[in-house]
Amino acid sequence: MADALDALERGAGRVAGTLRITATRQAHDAVIRPILSRFLQDHPEVIVEVMIDYAFRDIVADRFDAGIRLGEKIERDMIALKVGPDLSMAVVASPGYLATHAVIEHPRDLTDHRCINYRMTGSGAIYAWEFERGDEVLSVQVPGALATNDPDIMLKAALDGLGVGYILEHEAARFISEGRLVRVLADWTPPFPGFHLYHPSRRQMRPVLIAFLDALKRIQRLRR
Repeated sequence: MADALDALERGAGRVAGTLRITATRQAHDAVIRPILSRFLQDHPEVIVEVMIDYAFRDIVADRFDAGIRLGEKIERDMIALKVGPDLSMAVVASPGYLATHAVIEHPRDLTDHRCINYRMTGSGAIYAWEFERGDEVLSVQVPGALATNDPDIMLKAALDGLGVGYILEHEAARFISEGRLVRVLADWTPPFPGFHLYHPSRRQMRPVLIAFLDALKRIQRLRR
């Protein structure tokens, strides 16, 4: 059925149909939202469905056209297009929390702190915080009284003084500049590949996905 619809779309010289994308909330905000209004204006016969999910989905079995996730996490059998800048994590806590707890000078110091943990949606495991400086690479399982699968809750908990958070730097940046959060261990969190849009095969790309990729590429050129 999808092949037949695609043939009709190409024959009519237009783009129509439903585009289904799985993404994290952060990927939506950074990648999809900036182009969505213009994309829908340019393609009035397109419907976009964005399903927020923090686990990796089988996009073929679940009938998604594409997914957007961090580049280093994408399976190698997928075709991936980088759609955002490199990112970095930030270890942050409120000034009030840091004023009443031991100084954090090394990632191992976190084992003596109250941290805000992330429980991975797919595996159900608690994520071990990753650090790298020079040749030293560490993975630290931190203690904490709060765990969540929502990074936004982690950020708010850090702002509320509930402990130390491990958060995407660009999401914490405003609060750091305002003095509501303090960043520590900055030299232990180097950049890593940012968001990538991925899909199974170029042969399976529907016109609506091709149009969306074109829109992403246009905004990338404008940002250079």
